[in-house]
Amino acid sequence: MTSPQSQGSERKIICVDMDEVIADALGEHLLRYNRDFNEKLTPADLHGCWLWDYVPAERLKALDQYMRTDDFFGVLDVMPHAQRVLERLQKHYDIFIATAAMEVPTSFNAKFRWLAQHFPFIPTSHIVFCGNKSILRADYLIDDNPRQLRLFHGEGILFSSPANAFVTGFRRVNNWLDVEKMFLG
Repeated sequence: MTSPQSQGSERKIICVDMDEVIADALGEHLLRYNRDFNEKLTPADLHGCWLWDYVPAERLKALDQYMRTDDFFGVLDVMPHAQRVLERLQKHYDIFIATAAMEVPTSFNAKFRWLAQHFPFIPTSHIVFCGNKSILRADYLIDDNPRQLRLFHGEGILFSSPANAFVTGFRRVNNWLDVEKMFLG
């Protein structure tokens, strides 16, 4: 069996997005939105649509405010199997968490604490807070946002989310079990 790296070369690098890939930000958004507006919005309602495009314009400020609260990024659920699979991948690849935190600069501390709590095996030197992910120099980027994948110079792998249901042009994984199969066989 061949290893994930070519003989005599360095380990390949996988960058992994945070929100909607290892952290369930949509779930927390929907929880708060449904509570505050007495709605019953589900991920299925957003099939092929970003939450920001779905809700009425007068409620967009509330969505933005959720992310700017001190606790939003600290209470996100971990995506199923993400911890176990990333820990396995780390034995064969260099794993970096790359989150577009510049979009919400107040999220740095909460995201950093969340990663330390849920992914303590990822060294702090392998956490990248950025905006435009074209700066990443890696072999792969696993991300739910096709805009970031288009900017990336390696191979972009689209992590399924309701919003990207109709996006094509990238290899797609539906969950962390698919990631495990793709990279570890």
